[in-house]
Amino acid sequence: MITTDAEIDAAIERAKLLDGEPLAKTAVYIPSLKVLMVGLTNGRRLVLPIEDLQGLENATAKQLQNIEILGRGTGINFPDIDAGFYMPSLIEGVYGNRRWMSELGKRGGNARTEAKQIASRANGAKGGRPRKVVDARKVAAVAATKPRKVANIPTPGNAANVAATKRRGRETGRRG
Repeated sequence: MITTDAEIDAAIERAKLLDGEPLAKTAVYIPSLKVLMVGLTNGRRLVLPIEDLQGLENATAKQLQNIEILGRGTGINFPDIDAGFYMPSLIEGVYGNRRWMSELGKRGGNARTEAKQIASRANGAKGGRPRKVVDARKVAAVAATKPRKVANIPTPGNAANVAATKRRGRETGRRG
């Protein structure tokens, strides 16, 4: 594959957009905690649980020790397991593709911790989830835009329907 000058120039322009953004400066796997610690260019550290990072959940400690920082800190690569991450995405909390992130969310929502149970019981004791407060002006505005039902008034087009409705009402004991 050959890279053209135009592609290189475009890549340089995209990289300029990241100037001033925090990028990876160092990256270390800490086996005792099973976390990846990334030192950022702004002096902060990003600590990520390995099991949350797509592609790293089944890697060995030795594979996770081999880390490369790519493109002035825009990416982190694990060459032994062919997995890489884009730093701006990691900083925003994106640890994998859409399906992976959906599964992470499900795991968090299904958590059965003592703290969650206590909070749920306390909320239930207060009467549960509070009712949504609705502004009366908004309700009136929405109601004004919705079409209103019109009574079955006999007109040449619907006279037969009105008669059939009245017959059904008599048969079932309801008024038409």
